[in-house]
Amino acid sequence: MEERFDKQTQERAVLVGLNADCFAEEDTATESTLDELEDLLETAGGFCTGKVLQNRHTPDSHSFIGEGKAQEVRMLAEATQSTMVIFDNELSPGNIRALEEIIGLPVLDRSALILDIFAQRAKTKEGRLQVELAQYKYLLPRLSGMGTSLSRQGGGIGTRGPGETKLESDRRHIRERINRLEEELEQVRKV
Repeated sequence: MEERFDKQTQERAVLVGLNADCFAEEDTATESTLDELEDLLETAGGFCTGKVLQNRHTPDSHSFIGEGKAQEVRMLAEATQSTMVIFDNELSPGNIRALEEIIGLPVLDRSALILDIFAQRAKTKEGRLQVELAQYKYLLPRLSGMGTSLSRQGGGIGTRGPGETKLESDRRHIRERINRLEEELEQVRKV
């Protein structure tokens, strides 16, 4: 996996957080947690172009912050020439897809940003393997068929059925990579 932040060109990000009544205190975004997220962004080599804190009783099931607030974030991102949006809260794969569709930019959450920082800083072979393994484990449930055909790929000669979908194939490849990384990590630890 590659790092999302290019050290040559500084990424510009709008930071967004949701303060919902139904959240546990540690899951709630505040001005303080957005400031901390900005520090993480700067550590990754990015630059904060603006912050948005949304207060709601509950998260919107589709767009997390609500359609109107997502449009507001899109307009802020356009006005500030941002290249991405980073959420302080954990987002579901469906929320990420919906927000990327509305905003028109890549959407990350705090965990993805932290994994990217680790990827930039990992120096040893074991460290790089651990980070790559964590990134794939994070990515696996977030895979979607967006932008690719979900049709079944043809089965080979002598096989039954229409084959597997592109999404199933991607998931299988990632699981195989996770297994190989875990094996490599065991070998490195034995040395």
